[in-house]
Amino acid sequence: MNGVRRRLDHELETAVSRLRPLDGSVGVMDSGTFANEVDGGPVSESREIGFATRELLAERVKRLAAAIERLNAGEYGTCVECAAAIPATRLRATPEAQTCIRCQDRIERRRLAHAR
Repeated sequence: MNGVRRRLDHELETAVSRLRPLDGSVGVMDSGTFANEVDGGPVSESREIGFATRELLAERVKRLAAAIERLNAGEYGTCVECAAAIPATRLRATPEAQTCIRCQDRIERRRLAHAR
C-alpha cells in the first residue's frame, strides 16, 4: 500500500502544481484583452480553455484527495457503487477511480440519457 500512497500523493501534488498557475491568471484582463473579448477574438477562446482546464484539474484534485481518504479508511480499490474490487489495471491507469468499469459504464450511460 505504500507504493499506492506514494503514487496518489505524487498525482495529487502534480495536479495541484498544474492548478496553481491557473488560479490567478484566469479572468485577468487588460484593456487590449477587453478589446479582443468584445471582438470575439482568440483571447475569449483562450479564457474558456483556461476555465475548462482549471475545472478539470480541480475535479481531479478532489478525486485524488477522496482516493487518499479511501486508502486511509481501507476502502481504496473497492467500487463505491457495487463494492466489487476495482481491477489493478484500472487503478494503474486512473488511480483516483472510485468505480469498477461496469458501474462507470452505467453511470456514463445514465448521464448521456439524462443529457438528451
